[in-house]
Amino acid sequence: MNKIKINLDILLPDVPNEKDACVNRIMSELKDVHGIEGMHIVPEQSHAKAQFCFHYDPSIISVEKVTEIAQQAGAKITKRYRHWVAEVNGIRHQRQTKLIETVLQNEKGILAISASAAGTIAVEYDTHNISLDKIYVLLEKQDLQILNKHKPALPKVVPIAEPPKKSTHEKHEHKEGEDHEHDHAHGGIFGKNTELVFSLACGALIGIGWGLSFIETLPPLIPKILYIVAYFFGGYFTAKEAVQTVAKGGFEIDFLMLVAAIGAAILGSWQEGALLLFLFSLGHALEHYAMEKARKSIAALTELAPKTALLKVEGQTKEVKIEQLKIGDIVVVKPNTKISSDGIVVKGSSSVNQAPITGESIPVDKTAIDNPDVDPKEATKLDAKHRVFAGTINGNDLLEIKVIKEATDSTLSRLVKMVNEAQTQKSPTQQFTDKIERVFVPAVLILVTLLCFSFLVIDEPFSKSFYRAMSVLVAASPCALAISTPSAVLSGVARAARAGVLIKGGRPLEDLGTLTALAFDKTGTLTEGKPKLTKIQPFGTLTEIQLLKIAVAVEGLSDHPIAKAIVRDGKEKLGNEEIPQAHDMEAVLGKGIKAALGDNQIFAGNLTLFESLDEAKPSDDITQAVKKAEAEGHTTMLFRKNKEYIGILAVMDTPRQEAKETLAQLKQIGIRKMVMLTGDNQKVAEAIAGEIGITDPMGSLLPEQKVEAIQKLAQQEGKVAMVGDGVNDAPAMAKSTVGIAMGAAGSDVALETADIALMGDKLLLLPFAIGLSRQSKRIITQNLVISLGVVAVLIPLTILDIATIGPAVAAHEGSTLVVVANALRLLAYKNKQAPAAG
Repeated sequence: MNKIKINLDILLPDVPNEKDACVNRIMSELKDVHGIEGMHIVPEQSHAKAQFCFHYDPSIISVEKVTEIAQQAGAKITKRYRHWVAEVNGIRHQRQTKLIETVLQNEKGILAISASAAGTIAVEYDTHNISLDKIYVLLEKQDLQILNKHKPALPKVVPIAEPPKKSTHEKHEHKEGEDHEHDHAHGGIFGKNTELVFSLACGALIGIGWGLSFIETLPPLIPKILYIVAYFFGGYFTAKEAVQTVAKGGFEIDFLMLVAAIGAAILGSWQEGALLLFLFSLGHALEHYAMEKARKSIAALTELAPKTALLKVEGQTKEVKIEQLKIGDIVVVKPNTKISSDGIVVKGSSSVNQAPITGESIPVDKTAIDNPDVDPKEATKLDAKHRVFAGTINGNDLLEIKVIKEATDSTLSRLVKMVNEAQTQKSPTQQFTDKIERVFVPAVLILVTLLCFSFLVIDEPFSKSFYRAMSVLVAASPCALAISTPSAVLSGVARAARAGVLIKGGRPLEDLGTLTALAFDKTGTLTEGKPKLTKIQPFGTLTEIQLLKIAVAVEGLSDHPIAKAIVRDGKEKLGNEEIPQAHDMEAVLGKGIKAALGDNQIFAGNLTLFESLDEAKPSDDITQAVKKAEAEGHTTMLFRKNKEYIGILAVMDTPRQEAKETLAQLKQIGIRKMVMLTGDNQKVAEAIAGEIGITDPMGSLLPEQKVEAIQKLAQQEGKVAMVGDGVNDAPAMAKSTVGIAMGAAGSDVALETADIALMGDKLLLLPFAIGLSRQSKRIITQNLVISLGVVAVLIPLTILDIATIGPAVAAHEGSTLVVVANALRLLAYKNKQAPAAG
């Protein structure tokens, strides 16, 4: 039996990772192919994408045929199943999203739909049964105005988390279709504030009518007319939404409130009915206003990028739309203006404010790359000082930038898209509240129906039974419950994005704050990711300066990373000292190098080199000095001039400057276990761990062993987060409760694979993210207690006639506003140490 491995991104180019449902679909497509005996997914150790491993019988089918069939199946799936995300106007509250989901979910070809009160729709559909144009029409029938309708799609969409399923055999998509355009948000003659104006007019008419009722000489009909007019202003939007909802087969709180108001009018209680409509419409208007504030916080991201760029063509510049920029174009960025695209600085130097993308408060110095003809595809390998992002702000100097990403694929565009998608993903708490509502609402309707007929059991008129039933109906409406979690998730995601932390939905937002264990990749996460000269130990009468001159001269002939580190840091220490010229460098036994310096032969390498080189072995003292340095986590280079040992230089991948402080903060907020996973030997791991405060260093790990370590840690602690760069750490991230990518700005892989992406390369964002998560969790809990508590108190009070419709609706709308206002506190969350979990 033979095997062949094919990269996931070759067969399914739009699938972000092996968790996607289309991975199972392609397996289903291929399982019955004669000659293919089996297939499974294996993590690619040096890439983010997984691989398909096919087991086939070479006597039946060739490797070329296996590849051809697999690629045909992948193309078939990619072409058929689509995933489209768009921003819309017209969603005014959380309850409306459920109606939209219910109506569209029943359309043939729509496999899953998720709507956010923030105005984002995510749809998965089968192109064999429904077109994107038909989806536009369906959404517009729901009175939604689709934004940016004719703009090109953004690439590589992340699948919706836990979408509702129709059946086990249905499929979904991966390519976004197109975004949308629109003219004006929901409103009326006073624009978006029409409902608030109508509500205040209703309240004014009630107040005037109530005041006039005390004038005995005035006919009672006049206050009554004012109350009737108040009905119009207070009930206009309520009636409009109620009719629309019922017409679409829904049964919402607007309809229930309208019935209660009509019932009050039938009973002659015009003032009380008008008061109900006033409070309900005012609550709706204020809820809409409050949620709009959270929406604007996210919408502000889209305004970061400039609309145009100065394109350089044949030495001249012309202004073009950013959508016209192509990879490889050169754009000119004037001082104190926004950078128009992700790119490489090819001319000039300046400080750039990267706060809009990475959250860094201090501008970062950017300089031109030595080779302006560098291939844009190599950009991710370049030093950060040469790379810039769209939406960041140039300092006081002119820059010329080579475009490395088109506008729709820039880091900013991807950030905006993913934040929007995050809003459609329901958190565990929201899924729980949805389950409560599914049971609670029918139970309330049954209770209200029974109370309407209580006059048959209790000696009272029907009017009183009906009035009590309407009061209970108002009291039990779960408006606050419906909005309690989404409003907090929306605010939390928006606040995180503003600080340079991308949180992909409610689940990671909630999970992060419950963690007590974190696993870190070492290289590039806890350490700088590049060796530095850390130890200079000359022997005999030689000085440090003399040893450095010899070492820099000899190592300057080598292109080994350790040699480069010695030369770079050595020259910095030597300053203006003159460095001699070495020559005739050659490798010796693969364990070091030899070079000529004047009339002397200089050898540099590890202990093994000198133990096997000749009879001039290092002394016991020198051997012990080398081993001591290595035990401390250093990589050593022993130097010998002719037969004389002249000194030791040691390099080390040093801890990040903020690593110790970050881990101390994490310990202070209740993270009990902090594990470091590394392929370096255990002594190096322990040396680094002791320096920065890691509790459990684990060295000498292969990539698959890192995955096993995460699984074991998850079994011990229940939940665990994996912090890495999102590339080599992708398999371990996939096995963790929450995958956190460092320095995700500009990295497609990190953005796609992580649940949480720290856009800036800053560890100190981690305590902030955990603190925000815990605050979000607390606010969600508070909101649930408030919303359920008010309902639990009001239902018995209205059944016992202690509270009537007026107080019930006041408490009902009041609790809705309280939970929204409570959630909005997250927008003002400060970057401070978070209290411990639990």
